[in-house]
Amino acid sequence: MMKVGLVGFGKTGKAVASVILQNNSLSLEWVLRKRKLQENMFVAEILGIESEDPGRVFSNTAITAGDLLDRYPVDIIIDFSDVSGIYTYGQAAADRGVKIISAISHYTEAEKEYLKELSAITTVFWSPNITLGVNYLLYAAKLLKKIAPWVDIQIVEEHFKGKIGVSGTAVKIAEALEMEDAVINSVRAGGIVGKHEIIFGFPYQTVRLIHESIAREAFGNGVVFVAENIIHKKEGLYNFDDILLPYFSTR
Repeated sequence: MMKVGLVGFGKTGKAVASVILQNNSLSLEWVLRKRKLQENMFVAEILGIESEDPGRVFSNTAITAGDLLDRYPVDIIIDFSDVSGIYTYGQAAADRGVKIISAISHYTEAEKEYLKELSAITTVFWSPNITLGVNYLLYAAKLLKKIAPWVDIQIVEEHFKGKIGVSGTAVKIAEALEMEDAVINSVRAGGIVGKHEIIFGFPYQTVRLIHESIAREAFGNGVVFVAENIIHKKEGLYNFDDILLPYFSTR
């Protein structure tokens, strides 16, 4: 069984934790968060889930990542915190050979470079959107663009009313299709968890690829898939293409 530590315990972090607690191949050893709220409580009790996973909550104001990893070793760290989170645990994890799965959307070039440095000594996986569905959509979109490179393309992303800035997933889609951010159309309304649509405008027909997250637990499903597919990989920086491609290869 893979032992995992979770960094970040906001709405998405809690949803991911709930999926891990109910998965038989992963064991949630601990959660590391910024605030002291719920410190030393057990995640299963907080979420009301029956689980034998230890899953205790720690605050990085009271314990360093290095001390935490020494006291409660894990195989993989899953990061759903924020842009700066990687700096709190990255080096400590790499030095101990702990694999890293980061699902942070908006890394700057500095963080991306730091991930590359860490990947020289441990396995690092990064995806701005770690849901399986979005990455299936990306794969299909790139294939269609390759078939018809001249097609008109627009991207529509919809999220809850309070979300600030353009969706990191939409930006990734545009980059993957070699399009400018100007093709991204943003909608903010109500409590939409997340919806991404790629519109391919042909002269006499339209193709639409749509992915919609119904609940944040979808991120947890993606985490489990990634963890199971990188656990035996060597040092290096990986993304979804690296682990999806073998499934699409023909024999």
